[in-house]
Amino acid sequence: MPAENQLPDLPPYSLDVQAMDLGADTKAVGLELIETESREPVRGEEAAAIWAAAFPALAGKETWVVDFFSHLDRVREYCRNHNVEFREAANRCLVIRHPEAEKLRDLLARFAGETFGFRCGVAAETPDAELEGELSHRGLDAYQTSYKRYTFCAICEPADGWVTVLSETLWASEIIRRVRPALQSFDVHIARPQ
Repeated sequence: MPAENQLPDLPPYSLDVQAMDLGADTKAVGLELIETESREPVRGEEAAAIWAAAFPALAGKETWVVDFFSHLDRVREYCRNHNVEFREAANRCLVIRHPEAEKLRDLLARFAGETFGFRCGVAAETPDAELEGELSHRGLDAYQTSYKRYTFCAICEPADGWVTVLSETLWASEIIRRVRPALQSFDVHIARPQ
């Protein structure tokens, strides 16, 4: 095939970032990590590494935590066996305070099939008994009534390549600005689909 008819080489992965309509009272942005050609979710070690770079970049210099609310025995055992500090919160909530990069990557790889939460901001510096109690009872639906106290709360579904960011202050363009430098080494195309 002649060179002029060839398509340009596309990065292997794409992160689509777009505003979501979850109702008038909820501001949200969806992040979808997909294989560029197949449009399938990125999974496995590569996805864990990309998300592990994106999460701290999204948080910037603010305090952040990861919330687990299901399969707590497995999460607890994993954290104990891998020296990942955690805090038992409420009845069915386990909180991990900003693990270092390698531990975060390994944690995301191990629990890629789980849905978990990620919250960031001044309110994450101390335990949030109200939210953590709601996470125990309602799962990540609890974020919908609490996210305004934080810079953002995120619902993470890595098996589907999806993160939903609930925030009053972060819009799609700001999320892109924050994560782009962290994802350059992964050759991820970042876009705002129309």
